[in-house]
Amino acid sequence: MKAVVYGGGNIGRGFLGQLLYQSGFETVFVDVNTAMIDKLNKDKSYPIKIVSNDKQEEIIIRNVRAVIPDDAVDEIASADIIFTSAGVRVLPFVAPVLRAGIEKRTRGVDIVICENLMNADKYLKDLVGLDRDDVGYVEASVGRMVPVMTDEMREGNINKVWVEPYCTLPVDKDAFRNPIPDIKGMVPSSPFAYYIQSKLFLHNMGHAIAAYMGMNKGYEYIWQAMEDPEIAATVTEAMHASAEALAEEHGKDVGEVLAYADDLIFRFKNRYLGDTTSRVGRDAERKLAPNDRLLGALKLCQKHGKPTQAIKTGIMAALDHLYEG
Repeated sequence: MKAVVYGGGNIGRGFLGQLLYQSGFETVFVDVNTAMIDKLNKDKSYPIKIVSNDKQEEIIIRNVRAVIPDDAVDEIASADIIFTSAGVRVLPFVAPVLRAGIEKRTRGVDIVICENLMNADKYLKDLVGLDRDDVGYVEASVGRMVPVMTDEMREGNINKVWVEPYCTLPVDKDAFRNPIPDIKGMVPSSPFAYYIQSKLFLHNMGHAIAAYMGMNKGYEYIWQAMEDPEIAATVTEAMHASAEALAEEHGKDVGEVLAYADDLIFRFKNRYLGDTTSRVGRDAERKLAPNDRLLGALKLCQKHGKPTQAIKTGIMAALDHLYEG
């Protein structure tokens, strides 16, 4: 079985690559970073360091190779499943390559879209512009946190990635148009709206508030921000309100959603990830869009009559960074 992962960055290598290797797939990454590609093709492997405040563990991901987009069409044409993890802004450049590869296929294929974007399935399908019933556009909820890697963290290997232990990928079960492959950690779920909204209005919203409030107080790292009592209290209040609203919106057990929120708050404090407030807070204009993590969560809480002051505090902090690069 062969999987194509369009986007060989931290999520591609640090999350999808692990799931696919542990499930027996050959993984072909598509990327424009020639240094990464050359090293990957030379070694046929790369290391992942799984880090938490309690312990660190390194594993080796094998059975991998990489190509540039110009050489990706034939790989897409023969893949058993395709993933994208290239970034929302890159998808318009990804779509023509996907289209060319799909047009060469004699059988269907599913594309699992691992991007932080509401309605990513419709967006990518429109970009690809093919009307084929045997091609599935499958939304995914990417919850694993992967930091921007520094040279020190890479320890001499450009492809090394540090990740947190959490390694579950919920995907939209109803969107597949072909038999769903057995991939460790990939959880087909239906209905899927809850998973998309919980990623955006719980995980991403809380993360963003920690980042913007942390930046305003001069903290470099998310874990530092979460050790500040004021920031931690605001993030917790905002996430608990959103968790209660999500539970009501989707008929979920409120205790389970609150427990998930508390687990996220615990994960935000993982200092070994080295996740920076500037990375999480970048592109504030997009993150302040009407249906994105902050205003979308505010709207959901207002709909269900939940407290909104903490989310508004986060929004005000984000406005301070609206037009930063």
